Amino acid sequence: MAGRTARVEGFWRFSLMVYARPGVADALIRLQDQAGHNVNLILFGLWLGLCEGVRLDTAGLARAVAAIAGIDGGVVTPLRRLRRGLRSDPASDVQDLRRRVLSLELAAERGVQARLAASAGRRHSRSGDLDLVKANLRLILGSDFGSEAAAMFLKSACR
Repeated sequence: MAGRTARVEGFWRFSLMVYARPGVADALIRLQDQAGHNVNLILFGLWLGLCEGVRLDTAGLARAVAAIAGIDGGVVTPLRRLRRGLRSDPASDVQDLRRRVLSLELAAERGVQARLAASAGRRHSRSGDLDLVKANLRLILGSDFGSEAAAMFLKSACR
């Protein structure tokens, strides 16, 4: 159990660090909003290749998608939609509510990441492999792997 908790926490901390890098958030939001990709799955592919030395295959991706389907579609997406809908109202009470919804959204995102980390294959000895990262992201993004947003993400995330 302690190993699983450490893995989950490691993935969360890794994601926060990568997301904070210049250009990463913008690229991920573009991939999410314009191409319909899941930000946590993209970060998962990056983490697997860089930190776990794991190459994601179609069965592993299917397991990951199944593991997060309920919480992502039933909790994260509606919270994100609500938070974004509150953005345009300048009233301080509405903005306070928006901040609280964001807090719930982040807690739900953390739950998504916990499920993703739990679905991951065994850790391999080699990590930090950019070829693994690219293979994982090609699988997750499909034809969008060649997009400007994906290139920006990869460049910014792998500095």
